[in-house]
Amino acid sequence: MAVELTSPEMMVDLDRYPVLDLSGEVARKVIAEARASLAATGAAELTGFVSSEGVAALVADAESLGSRAHHSEGLGTAYLEVPDFDREEGHPRRWSGHYGVSAVAYDLIPRTSPLRRIYEWDPALRLIEAVLERGPIYRYADPFGALNLAVMGEGDELQWHFDQADFVVSLAIQDATEGGDFEVAPLVRTATDERYDDVAAVLNGDRSTVVTLPMTPGTLLIFEGRHSLHRVSPIHGSALRHVGLLAYDTKPGTMGSDLLRMNRYGRTEALPEPPP
Repeated sequence: MAVELTSPEMMVDLDRYPVLDLSGEVARKVIAEARASLAATGAAELTGFVSSEGVAALVADAESLGSRAHHSEGLGTAYLEVPDFDREEGHPRRWSGHYGVSAVAYDLIPRTSPLRRIYEWDPALRLIEAVLERGPIYRYADPFGALNLAVMGEGDELQWHFDQADFVVSLAIQDATEGGDFEVAPLVRTATDERYDDVAAVLNGDRSTVVTLPMTPGTLLIFEGRHSLHRVSPIHGSALRHVGLLAYDTKPGTMGSDLLRMNRYGRTEALPEPPP
């Protein structure tokens, strides 16, 4: 029986990333290098995780799903919390910036979607788990937030912010015509030191510590954004920026709130079954 082009075994570059056997020499080297990068910079980029043929399948899938995306836009803070107006003027916890993004929720992504197939593929989960070294990880139970396709077009961006989750996993699918760069000030704060002066410098335009992660289509990114300030720069042009957001946690059963669902997806009730 032939394997479909949209199956993970056909889309993932198994020569470069032999995820079907993580005990082999190549896989152990990949994992060791990713762990070292994560420790040094808070990010591990698995470039070319999906082959060029696989990326083409993901792009076609993203284009078919784009009309199902819900757009949200507004002002967001660097800490993803309400601004703290008790702080002095210019404090990072008072800062806010513009965001605009559309998201296709998990319950709107068909089971036949190549993006969904990669997310639900155990070998990919095991590789991410091995790189993170946090013990077992689990896919979100949330029918909205477990897997998203993020769609960004003209004028969209994500403001500078820290993540509230310990780690985020994304899969780059398509670049925008212009902009849409994933910009990061790596490890600008720690668990014990907020380093507000350093954070404020970035928010005020100091780019001396900022790096751009290429996010070339096909790249799987494991990112610890709790301590690294980051943003997606403003997008221009006709081509949309497509990124898959793959949600995992170190505990099972993770769900999002109704408030988050309404803000991000425009509804709180999930579909009983994904559409065809």
